[in-house]
Amino acid sequence: MDRIRSALNSVIKNERYSRFTLQPAEDGERHVEVKLSDDATDDATEAEGQAGGSLSFRPALPYQNRRNLCYLILGTLLIFVTGYLIGYVSHRKPQTTTLNCDAGVELEAQNQQDATQAVVAPVSDPQLNWKDVTKLLKQKLTSQGFEKILRDFDMPRRSAGSEEDKSLANRIYGEFRKQDMAPWTDIHYVQLQMPDSELPNQVLFGSDVFKPTGYLAYSAPGKVQGKLVYGNYGRQEDLDVLQKKNVELKGSVMLLRTGKISFAEQVDNAATKGASAVLIYPDVEDYKYLANTPLYGHVHLGSGDPYTPGFPSFNHTQFPPTQSSGLPKIPAQTITANMASTLLQNIGGPESDESFKGGLTRLTYRLGGIENVTVEVNNVLVNKEIHNVFGVIKGFTDPDRYVVLGAQRDAWGKGYAKATVGTSVLLELAKAVKEMVEKDGFRPKRSLVFASWSAGEYGSVGATEWLEGYMSSIDRSVITYISLDGVVMGRGSFMASASPLLYSLLENTMKEVQSPLGSGTMYDMMGAINWQNNALRPMSMDDPSYPFLAFSGIPAVSFHFISPNIEAYTYYGTNLDSMDHLNYQTNHHTSEMTAVAAQFAGQMALRLIHDRLLNLDVSRYSSVIDSAVGRVYRRISQLKWSGQLKEVNSNWLNGARGSFQRAAEALNIAITNTDLNDKEACRILNDRILRVEHTLLSPFVSPVETPFRHLLLGRGSHTLASIAETTDMEQLHTQLALATSSLQGCANAMVGDIWDIN
Repeated sequence: MDRIRSALNSVIKNERYSRFTLQPAEDGERHVEVKLSDDATDDATEAEGQAGGSLSFRPALPYQNRRNLCYLILGTLLIFVTGYLIGYVSHRKPQTTTLNCDAGVELEAQNQQDATQAVVAPVSDPQLNWKDVTKLLKQKLTSQGFEKILRDFDMPRRSAGSEEDKSLANRIYGEFRKQDMAPWTDIHYVQLQMPDSELPNQVLFGSDVFKPTGYLAYSAPGKVQGKLVYGNYGRQEDLDVLQKKNVELKGSVMLLRTGKISFAEQVDNAATKGASAVLIYPDVEDYKYLANTPLYGHVHLGSGDPYTPGFPSFNHTQFPPTQSSGLPKIPAQTITANMASTLLQNIGGPESDESFKGGLTRLTYRLGGIENVTVEVNNVLVNKEIHNVFGVIKGFTDPDRYVVLGAQRDAWGKGYAKATVGTSVLLELAKAVKEMVEKDGFRPKRSLVFASWSAGEYGSVGATEWLEGYMSSIDRSVITYISLDGVVMGRGSFMASASPLLYSLLENTMKEVQSPLGSGTMYDMMGAINWQNNALRPMSMDDPSYPFLAFSGIPAVSFHFISPNIEAYTYYGTNLDSMDHLNYQTNHHTSEMTAVAAQFAGQMALRLIHDRLLNLDVSRYSSVIDSAVGRVYRRISQLKWSGQLKEVNSNWLNGARGSFQRAAEALNIAITNTDLNDKEACRILNDRILRVEHTLLSPFVSPVETPFRHLLLGRGSHTLASIAETTDMEQLHTQLALATSSLQGCANAMVGDIWDIN
């Protein structure tokens, strides 16, 4: 660079190029001095007149000039190239692709179209009103749609834990997955009791030997002998009649006809009176079918797997050596009507009351106590893997709150009314609601869970194991359980069993659903004034909703369309539960009745997930509590007057009742004064409502020993009904104090914030 610089300076000093003079500076640098002369000739003349010539105008040697010229050219090129590179690098912009404007517009339009197609539900009106919701639901649940699915799910065998049961579970799972309902499965390992194929059960009476094919699961095994006694339905009042007639019950074998109460309650009542075994048959007066029809059922006075009471039967569970307190201690067996006729013809003893007489002709119903009979039960426990299948439609506002609709899919035989109809309603409802969300703009605030249970015939085993498995969380999240089991048993009438919290919802739904008879609504069909007396029934322990209500404290409801003047579907628990027999009961309107049942269940569920405020009416519990407390109050007053009970103040319980009523009134006032468009305010109110059912579970009893802990609707010494009947004064005093505390705790929970509790 120095040589290039020197050459450049030399050239610049040559007379042929220079109009500048490089003047040396004190700092060693050279500065260019511009000559401002207008005429070069004058400069040249002046230079020539100077002695020795001018330094700035001295001629260069020819060779040196050529060499300097080369250096100048190279230097110039180098400077030019270097400058160009520096400028290029410093001013270079990021490389971009130039798009045609029209093409960009087309691309943006295409992206918008793709985004529109990717949206699951085109929302024209995100807030459908209730009328639109019910209209859509009715349009999607038609009798034509149910005709096909009822045929598709009609199966010859579907016993719990069988290959057919698992195949059906996989099929339901596939249907949920097809609807994009994020399905999942809970697997439980339970013990189910079944007959021993090599050692059948039998009944010996004189020279007659009966080997029935039907049986009662969870019977105590063994062989016993005793006097044969006829006890009608085995209700408490029936057994009291026998004792008044001096018929010895201790050690007897009781012959009972099925109906009025569950098998488990019949066996428990007989065992309480000291019976050694129980035989149960279907009397032709109550069950008008072939007299040789076998009968199936279970006698566990509880629900779920009785060998894992109070805890779930997952594969990781450490099973302690315990069993349910509801397991019977005596053998129990079903027999056919023909077998019972033979026994009754030779039973002997005094003639029965008119109320004991059934429909078996050509015989006199006698009470027995004379002839011996032998009962041998050889049932065995079998370990079975059962699958519960779930699908969910998630809510948009409160997805952590959900309504559960459930149906069992297993049955002793075909189980058409017991399992096929409920499973069909479950799947069609899931499909209809999913379409409403995806295509019609329905935006449920809360979630909807669809559950297919297994082992329902053994006492809601699948459902109860699920409740036990998630006991710590679901009671705070599940708003309501709606059972779809047996929703169609006939045509012409209707009955329901429910938590009092759901009475208002039932009433409102009956007002909106069209009567299956063709004119008016269901509310009109059941009598607008007396609908509650005509339709509502107490929830029995064998109701599939009962463990949700009495075990987990979840508001629950089950309902049934029935034929007039009939309390139950007579083919339950038999192999006659088929499509033909249900068609006969519905006058060949099964698909239409199933569509109406689906609309009824769907409207209840959608109302609970659609409105901001839950449709659970706490004030409906007030009359139930008044009635229960009133019975206890009268009982205590009677005992105190007779001197049997001292130092007990019945005003304690009455005060808790008053606290509940005041809390319910305060909650209703808060609802009236709240802006229901305020989401957070509604959620706070809903939480207060949801506490009611759960806090009515007694915290003072163990779910292992006393699973149905509900203070009003449960079963055990802790209930108000039991307190009103107990003869043990010490127990009465204790249970009264605990019940008072439980009821007061429910009132406090309903108030809300602890600083508002008086």
